[in-house]
Amino acid sequence: MNLYDNLKYFARILNVPSENIDLLLKRIGLYEHRKKMAGKLSKGQRQRLILARAVLHRPKVLFLDEPTNGLDPSASNEIHKLLMELKNEGMAIFLTTHNMEEAAKLCDNVALLNDGVIVEYGSPQAICLKHNQIKKYRVRLTDGTTHLLLQNEKTTGQIAQWMNSGQLETIHSCEPTLETVFLDTTGRNLQ
Repeated sequence: MNLYDNLKYFARILNVPSENIDLLLKRIGLYEHRKKMAGKLSKGQRQRLILARAVLHRPKVLFLDEPTNGLDPSASNEIHKLLMELKNEGMAIFLTTHNMEEAAKLCDNVALLNDGVIVEYGSPQAICLKHNQIKKYRVRLTDGTTHLLLQNEKTTGQIAQWMNSGQLETIHSCEPTLETVFLDTTGRNLQ
């Protein structure tokens, strides 16, 4: 079946008006492909079609397993935008992913699992800050040099001096990423 007929079939099963199909195809960026055979879609287009079928009936709760697995950054970004829109409209989304960057970007709360046991739970930012044991700052100056500094009074004075003299180009805190926390709390690599 083509994309439109595929969604029309599911609309009948879910008792959803088929008038919603064109709007949904436009929203997920597949409207111009609506007459294309579903089997001829790229992997990213197939993922968006699967997501369209999942949200066609506007569920209050949506469960997704690795929705961007194997997709290029552009296709992943399109799915991320759609998921954020759905979340902002009030849909509760449960997402399983091994992609910690994706989890940090999309999730209000995450549960890190190790052998089926929750080893950490909370907002991605709160989890990362909780595991920020050694506070450091990466500073780049206008002369191109980069400095990694531990948080202390000397560092505070040095950063203030660079700021006052106009030498400070960038400053970044060095808290761990969600991936680093996962690896530290589980003691193993992502799979």
